[in-house]
Amino acid sequence: MVFMRFRPQLIFSSLPRCIPKPRTPPAATLAAAAARRRHHTTAVFTSMAAPSEDVLRRALAERQAAVDAQAEAVRALKAGGGASKAGGGASKADVDAAVEALKALKIEAGAAARRLQQAVGAGAGGAAREELRQAVVNTLERKLFYIPSFKIYRGVAGLYDYGPPGCRVKANVLSFWRQHFVLEENMLEVDCPCVTPEIVLKASGHVEKFTDLMVKDEKTGTCYRADHLLKDFCKEKLEKDLTLPQEKADEFKRVLAILDDLSAEELGAKIKEYGIVAPDTKNPLSDPYPFNLMFQTSIGPTGLSVGYMRPETAQGIFVNFKDLYYYNGQKLPFAAAQIGQAFRNEISPRQGLLRVREFTLAEIEHFVDPEDKSHPKFVDVADLEFLMFPREMQLSGESAKLMKLGEAVSKGTVNNETLGYFIGRVYLFLTCLGIDKGRLRFRQHLPNEMAHYAADCWDAEIESSYGWIECVGIADRSAYDLRAHSEKSGVPLVAHEKFSKPREVEKLVIVPSKKDLGLAFKGNQKMVLEALEAMSEKEALEMKAALETQGETIFKVCTLGKDVVITKKMVSISMEKKLEHQRVFTPSVIEPSFGIGRIIYCLFEHSFYTRPSKSEEEQLNVFRFPPLVAPIKCTVFPLVKNQEFDDAAKVIAKALTTAGISHIIDTTAISIGRRYARTDEIGVPFAVTVDSTANVTIRERDSKEQVRVDINKVASVVQQLTEGQTTWGEVCEKYPAHVGPQGDQE
Repeated sequence: MVFMRFRPQLIFSSLPRCIPKPRTPPAATLAAAAARRRHHTTAVFTSMAAPSEDVLRRALAERQAAVDAQAEAVRALKAGGGASKAGGGASKADVDAAVEALKALKIEAGAAARRLQQAVGAGAGGAAREELRQAVVNTLERKLFYIPSFKIYRGVAGLYDYGPPGCRVKANVLSFWRQHFVLEENMLEVDCPCVTPEIVLKASGHVEKFTDLMVKDEKTGTCYRADHLLKDFCKEKLEKDLTLPQEKADEFKRVLAILDDLSAEELGAKIKEYGIVAPDTKNPLSDPYPFNLMFQTSIGPTGLSVGYMRPETAQGIFVNFKDLYYYNGQKLPFAAAQIGQAFRNEISPRQGLLRVREFTLAEIEHFVDPEDKSHPKFVDVADLEFLMFPREMQLSGESAKLMKLGEAVSKGTVNNETLGYFIGRVYLFLTCLGIDKGRLRFRQHLPNEMAHYAADCWDAEIESSYGWIECVGIADRSAYDLRAHSEKSGVPLVAHEKFSKPREVEKLVIVPSKKDLGLAFKGNQKMVLEALEAMSEKEALEMKAALETQGETIFKVCTLGKDVVITKKMVSISMEKKLEHQRVFTPSVIEPSFGIGRIIYCLFEHSFYTRPSKSEEEQLNVFRFPPLVAPIKCTVFPLVKNQEFDDAAKVIAKALTTAGISHIIDTTAISIGRRYARTDEIGVPFAVTVDSTANVTIRERDSKEQVRVDINKVASVVQQLTEGQTTWGEVCEKYPAHVGPQGDQE
């Protein structure tokens, strides 16, 4: 699936304001007016718990207009200074009062500006997010979770290496993914090549459509993604230009809302209108043009067989459907899964692990009868309640709200039970990894994001310092993919339902005329053809009636983004009665697609926190990874350099190895507190301190509590904790607490 960056914004109408040229009122009147304004402003902000950005922007504009008016009044008073009051000039008291009123208004304007900054994220909130991001990234790189690839050669944008702890976190996430989905759902796992022949990706539409619009620096040739430049310009104006007129703010929000719908010409026009130039050199930019994101290669020495590095793993599953269906005993539903590398030649990658050129995808293709999308295990997730963001709420400007999954499916907000079931399973997967429930939401695709063939699509979005990040897409892709490969390959990728006795069925038959469609639409023939074949029965019958009465009809082709005229010659639509012994159909596909790198980065941020050292002179970094994903489950520390303690530590380490628990022994000559802090920084959940040959202490990372356990039971206790068979609270109830001199000395 293609990760999309569209984020809708609520659009407000602009409010014209007329500010008359100020006169010079008496000082007492000015002071009284300022007091009334202060009272009014306080009342407004007190009565509104969370004013919208637009309300705050209008309030700032009003405050600034008042400041300008008062400044003009002060200038007028000062211009009349020096004359006596009897002579008609302003007195020093009048001028001083007016200046005081001006100062008060400036304070009000400053307060309004700060509230607006916080609302748009450019103030303290934005600074805090940036500070968090830098702290997390610095810790990750310093502790070698990940580093820029080819660093000694200055690296390559969008390519990263996972270091030892990063590899372990990734391996643990993928292991849990297999357990949670492949084993739990009895899926068929495959592993397909990364190099894919061109014909496969032509059938899927990637060769033709997998593009982003790009612009070039006209002097240096440096490339930029056009929509990113426009988005950054609009966001920067909204966040940093606090005096932006309301109508201009509305315009920038409108551009952000329709960004994904802009054509190359419209995008280019906006870039020129706003005077956007190359960020690094300030040179002019070229007109936008499409750039295919796939890495092209050749298969074999002749170079005649064109191939691509796959942009997703799904196509390998689709082309193997026939064999997988046979392997599964020709029974539906069934699911196939694949974990593997995917490649996208991003134009200007940024945001660290969130947008890279090579990344790991974990994708599931669940094949189901299009006439029965119920799921026998949906009841297991129906009572889950979490943040959901249906399209109606997005279009009306509301925020995501808590909804029960069962209600969302029963009301039709989520299209069907199988799609709902996987949404629930994705929620459980992410929260078990350690993703904060309050910063996880499921957002439904808007109409302009939906492919014409999709029945419904939701994204699991995780909030990070970069905002809401799409990490998992869960889509009902209907039967599009299997039909596309059936047509291109000539091999029917279909399923069968045998009847106990023959049935007379009335079937809708849609037969497009490729010749007439080709003459009428030329290069767009395929998209019109696909849209006609994807029509629902209701749409087809309505078209049939229109063609019979009028000879032609208007038909919207979503992939073209416009209406076309269909005539009777272009398509034949009929209902035919047939006697059938079996039903042959193309299965629908429910596809959950996981961006593993994005999930891991969000997990890093959600798990990170700082706490003061014992001396409170420095802040210590901690990753609160659940044992499930922690790179190392346990550390073993001999309290002091002592041969008996070293031997006991080796006995414990051997038992941990036998139990399959990753661990390290740290015998460095630093304080035990410093050793605790060092392992807390890479997220190790448990530490065993050897201060006796009979029994030792086990420390829990976040609470810093310790219990004393017999040396022969340590491995068993740690294993139960890391595998979730027991909780730390239960361990504390079972074993005596330890409060000794070694304590935490961080």
